[in-house]
Amino acid sequence: MENRVTATLTEPAPVSIWDAATAVDARRPRSQQRQLGASDTVCQRRAGYVVHQVPPTDAPDKKAAILGTYIHAGLLESARTEYGWLVERTVADGRIRGHIDVVQLDAATAARLPKRHRPVQPAEVLTVEDVKTKSSRVWDRVVRYGPTAAEVRQVLLYADLLRTVGFADVPGQRYLHRIGPVDVQRIRFRFVCRDTGEEHIDEFDFDPWLADEARWWVDRVLEADTPEELSRDHDGPGLPTKTLCDYCPWASACWPGAAPGSPVQTVLVHDDEDRAAALAEYVRHRERESTSKKRKQVLRAMLDDSPEGCYGDNALSWGGGNPKEEPDVQALVDTFEHAGLTVPMVPDVDGMVAVARRAGVAVPMRNAAGQKTPRTINVTRSRKRP
Repeated sequence: MENRVTATLTEPAPVSIWDAATAVDARRPRSQQRQLGASDTVCQRRAGYVVHQVPPTDAPDKKAAILGTYIHAGLLESARTEYGWLVERTVADGRIRGHIDVVQLDAATAARLPKRHRPVQPAEVLTVEDVKTKSSRVWDRVVRYGPTAAEVRQVLLYADLLRTVGFADVPGQRYLHRIGPVDVQRIRFRFVCRDTGEEHIDEFDFDPWLADEARWWVDRVLEADTPEELSRDHDGPGLPTKTLCDYCPWASACWPGAAPGSPVQTVLVHDDEDRAAALAEYVRHRERESTSKKRKQVLRAMLDDSPEGCYGDNALSWGGGNPKEEPDVQALVDTFEHAGLTVPMVPDVDGMVAVARRAGVAVPMRNAAGQKTPRTINVTRSRKRP
């Protein structure tokens, strides 16, 4: 009998588009930059790892950051095409390097450039602008409080480099380098919500004292012999409210020594004196939290009859109060019989719902008689100004 070999063909596993996006992102000039960048100044110790070229110890998820990069690039290219703004321009000296999102030239500075490089409409004063994309989760905080201290420091460094050395002498912008230092007068943040497209602008005059402070911050990082001499500026990874540490390529190097399964923050406690101090602070915050919660309940009750609208600095809106849905038991039984599923002798709604979902069968729902979802209060920053 003739022996036959049967080949089994298997479909190749579909590739992930995120693998491609991550690979391309890793080849971006900014990803390969070895000199300390202005955008690295979010944490002293992280900046220290960059300066000392410590190999990354972690590979955090970068999907949200990559999406932000795509949105960012599209917005800037549109502004360059339509308005003639200078976008993605490089500045550098011997200590730090940066890539400015937008430089809006005033009329006097624009006149020093060839006509084809001038903006459609010059700015009132020379302005350095940074475009930040944010999620809706933090949007109200952004609108209410503006840029973080680290974000301000980053843009101050850009502006200070422009004021002291001008545009870097690199291909594509040598015509800008030739005009030398420029008189930056204004800092602008343009925030864009990734989820809704909403836009919010914060701006202020350039402050030389704050720029000197930002430079001093960089000097401390560059003068440190090791990254461990520098402070951790955030609370560490793994907390319920995520911090920048959760996305840091050096998180494990920065927070070593915790026992397996224990939070990394345990390394901050060295002795009973540390425990006593942590407990005392915990009690203080617990008491404040309790007091605040009680007061919020009173204020929520006071506002219950208030119509939606803007009141002072805040906007009030209401959510919930909709008909509450529940599984339609009789329709569910009919669905089971139709799908060939076993109907239990004693109706078990939760169990039947679980079986239906595992089988990929839609669970029929109905409005629960006389029941509504809880009414919720939503408070955001008012767009009106008093």
